Amino acid sequence: MSSRETILQRIRAALVDVPAEETADDVELRRTYRSSHVDPGQEIGALFADRLTDYRAAVTCTTPAGLPRAIAEVLTTRGIRRIGLPPGFRADALPEGPWQWQYDDPPLDVPALDLLDGALTLAAAGIAVTGTIVLDTGPGQGRRALTLVPDYHVCVIRAEQIHDDVPDALAHLDPARPLTFISGPSATSDIELDRVEGVHGPRTLDVIIVNPEQS
Repeated sequence: MSSRETILQRIRAALVDVPAEETADDVELRRTYRSSHVDPGQEIGALFADRLTDYRAAVTCTTPAGLPRAIAEVLTTRGIRRIGLPPGFRADALPEGPWQWQYDDPPLDVPALDLLDGALTLAAAGIAVTGTIVLDTGPGQGRRALTLVPDYHVCVIRAEQIHDDVPDALAHLDPARPLTFISGPSATSDIELDRVEGVHGPRTLDVIIVNPEQS
């Protein structure tokens, strides 16, 4: 018996109790989809950080007051000096020091973007289950080229922007905007599964999670 005949036989067996006059339009289909794969009681911030780490991204947690210092520490650790900034990134969040801040306004051409050591942006949302950050080109996020051409990306995301799973995140995003989903550094593998990073995006990703100040 061929594979086709086997499949058809199984379909006929499954439909044996269906009246011959019944059509698909006569049956109301009700499907219940699970909207979240986060276990009850699981802290989504910790899950988000854990999944990002699985993707070989580095995660730093801080508070609004500590953000400039956190940015300074990750840039110093990576040896980053010349950083691209999107329009709308607040200057008061930037640390003082040896860094050269280059706003992408007017938009830098590709050679200029390629000369940057990295880019610093905000995010539109985060997805805990998949360890994904989402950019929608809004204020402080910039256009896609700013985060795709430089070899390094550091992204700042507020804890309240992190959603447990994809459906909840999508409900808070505007589908009319250009959405970029980033799950760890850019990576691919060849036919022998040798991992290569930085092929079609940043080789290195740092994520800074800004938690609310403790009262």
